[in-house]
Amino acid sequence: MDYMSEYKSKLRTAEEAARAVKSGDWVDFGCGVTYPKLCDEALARRKAELTDVKVRGMLCYGPIAVVENDPEQEHFTYSSWHLTGYERKLADKGLCYYQPMLYRNLRWYYDNFLHINVAFIGAAPMDEHGYFNLSIGTGNARAYIENADVVVIEVLEKLPRALGGQEESVHISEVDMIVEGEHGPAIQLPSRAPSEVDKRIAANVIPYLCDGATVQLGIGGVPDALGMMIAESDLKDLGMHTEFATDAFYKLFASGKLTNRRKTIDKGKAVFGVAAGTQDLYDWIDNNPGVAAYPISYVNDPDVIAQLDNFISLNSCIGVDLYGQVSSESSGTRQISGTGGQVDFLTGATKSRGGKAFICMSSTFADKSGKVQSRIVPHFGGDIVTSPRSQAFYIATENGVVNLAGASTWERAERLISVAAPEFREELIAAAEAQRIWRKSNKR
Repeated sequence: MDYMSEYKSKLRTAEEAARAVKSGDWVDFGCGVTYPKLCDEALARRKAELTDVKVRGMLCYGPIAVVENDPEQEHFTYSSWHLTGYERKLADKGLCYYQPMLYRNLRWYYDNFLHINVAFIGAAPMDEHGYFNLSIGTGNARAYIENADVVVIEVLEKLPRALGGQEESVHISEVDMIVEGEHGPAIQLPSRAPSEVDKRIAANVIPYLCDGATVQLGIGGVPDALGMMIAESDLKDLGMHTEFATDAFYKLFASGKLTNRRKTIDKGKAVFGVAAGTQDLYDWIDNNPGVAAYPISYVNDPDVIAQLDNFISLNSCIGVDLYGQVSSESSGTRQISGTGGQVDFLTGATKSRGGKAFICMSSTFADKSGKVQSRIVPHFGGDIVTSPRSQAFYIATENGVVNLAGASTWERAERLISVAAPEFREELIAAAEAQRIWRKSNKR
């Protein structure tokens, strides 16, 4: 068939595509690197014509024109499913709202409760069969496309083509408008070099991993740094099954550690939902039959994860209290990031034969005044709990690893205090005594 004729008939300028949005509409932007820059800018230029337009995004690395051009929020309201550092700064100004979720349920939310009037999705150029590849935004994209009244594809010519998997493409027959234009290289998100504390955490965690394990790395500097350290270990034949792929996985592949040959499902495939990193990562993903993009409803499904033997989940957090509650997304009521897939992978790891889930963190941090604070605290005040105490598994710091699964409150207190920074242990013991979760025979 001649798909180019249909392509040309649906080709619009960004300004024409933006005119599909009406006052009161709900609009969704593609996730992360598939953010539709030209359509966003064109929509922002229409602000004087519009009121009460609600825009949803996720992992946007900025700037977002509809937010930047409407600081009084008289025309647009922006929400994100997971905040980046840029979106966090917007939230601090009251210009970005968080949408709580379990990532595995994203499609369920859209299929059952949420409506999209117009979806603007970035995708790789159409192929000869009429398909646009959803690339490193595959994880969320079809949930948006299949629930939108109007689907606009913004062609991002520098995106890698991510092979499936499932739901990695959209056919031109499903698309209402196509927008072309000049774009720079795909957004680059370099990994930070592991710190000395990261190296100590990794040294504590790596002995729990085995050859042939399948690994998930959460969003954030600590899991990414751990992945880099695993690439320097003696482990071999590792697998990848992760919601968010970063350069750490490329480094695992380049080091010869990542083969996927011992996975019990998706054998030979490095599975991911969304990705962001450097050009090395994008070049590795591009047209690579050994890498498979899947929707998050598959990647994060605990019943899918359960089929992967020796599944290892490595996530980070902001803090843990003595009951084993984990806060990974807020500092007090200030939103930092999001729940993401942490709960999904904690759940899945418990169902995997030989599976383990680790929450990794430095034992201390320096606050804005430079004062050192403990990440292990007596109990949370206003911090949002990401993973409940009933979900807790392994907690890892530079001081050791403890397993909270099935542990009583006094056992949790004792174990967590043992991996806290030494200078905070006595005050944590005093707090545990006051909270009646410290036995007289507990180790000091």
